[in-house]
Amino acid sequence: MKLLFASDSLKGTITSPQTIDLLGKAANEVFGRCEWEGIPVADGGEGTADAVISAVRGERVPVTVHGPLLETVHTYYGSLDENRAIIEMAAASGLTLIPESQRDPRTTTSFGTGEMIKDALNRGFTDISIAIGGSATNDGGMGCMKALGVRFLDVSGEELNGRGEDLIRVSSIDTSGLDPRLKQVNLTVMCDVNNPLCGPDGAAYTFGKQKGGTPPVLDHLENGMINYRDIIIQKFGINPDEIPGSGAAGGLGAALCIFLGGQLKSGIETVLDLIDFDSRLNGVSLVVTGEGRADWQSCFGKVMQGIGQRCRQRGIPAVALTGSMGPGAEKIYDYGIRSIMTTVNGVMDLNEAFNRAEDLYYQGAIRMFRLIALGMEL
Repeated sequence: MKLLFASDSLKGTITSPQTIDLLGKAANEVFGRCEWEGIPVADGGEGTADAVISAVRGERVPVTVHGPLLETVHTYYGSLDENRAIIEMAAASGLTLIPESQRDPRTTTSFGTGEMIKDALNRGFTDISIAIGGSATNDGGMGCMKALGVRFLDVSGEELNGRGEDLIRVSSIDTSGLDPRLKQVNLTVMCDVNNPLCGPDGAAYTFGKQKGGTPPVLDHLENGMINYRDIIIQKFGINPDEIPGSGAAGGLGAALCIFLGGQLKSGIETVLDLIDFDSRLNGVSLVVTGEGRADWQSCFGKVMQGIGQRCRQRGIPAVALTGSMGPGAEKIYDYGIRSIMTTVNGVMDLNEAFNRAEDLYYQGAIRMFRLIALGMEL
């Protein structure tokens, strides 16, 4: 018997690498010394770069860029080999980089994300994957494109700064200075939402509130995004609202696709391809996956869905160990996950569950493997 452990982190408590150690310890206790392998995974959100770097034994590339308020940010992206790099947009332009009292999507910019892409170009990477979750911005990707040589001009021909408040002022777009090396790059945009750029389900109204936008601010940003969209249509003959996911990351999804030719792809599918997950299934008898909470959302681009589907295609059973279960969790059975075990073993408040997370996870793994061992005996 060979086991493969591929679980997402349990947010705020246990990292993906920690789940591997705990599952391995539990498996050895129940089955004796057994063959197992673990690979960190993530779904394109927080921790994706670290998971992929660890899984392929890549390296962190340190870089200093401008944050969402143009402050200095010391961060990194991942080098997977001489050609491939992975970037987390949130590492340069993320909401967590701004104190809550200073959050305002009118004043933030994705400029630092563009600087990370440029650094990757300077180092010769030709295959770049970008995870665009967790943004602090609603600038339509203007800041990112500005860092790569695009100029956004107002009616007087003056160049704009590329913040959310500039959307309404865009009159023309000059792409003549766009870094020519981008034409030789395969750009994958890791995105799991289908929101358009504008409208009630667009960038401003769907995501702007969590970035600090009040109703009047969101109305202003929406009017600006409509103007920006219309200028893009004039320039490129492409309507961003017809691209599912163009409203992701405050419109960065639209910019990466239209200006740079990026391809939007599911975050978990991209991660599984980057770590060559399919080849790791060779000879595997059982896969253990999981995430912090299993519910109806687990079926929409999350780790358990992606792992379950790949396992089902190969006829390999997969089970999940999660922190908790919520409404609709059982829908994940339609995607190749055969059973779910939770770590919480009694009535307790959230703080207790968090404080005891490692022990609860380990004991949950013991219970899960003991049931599997019983099934093997029958």
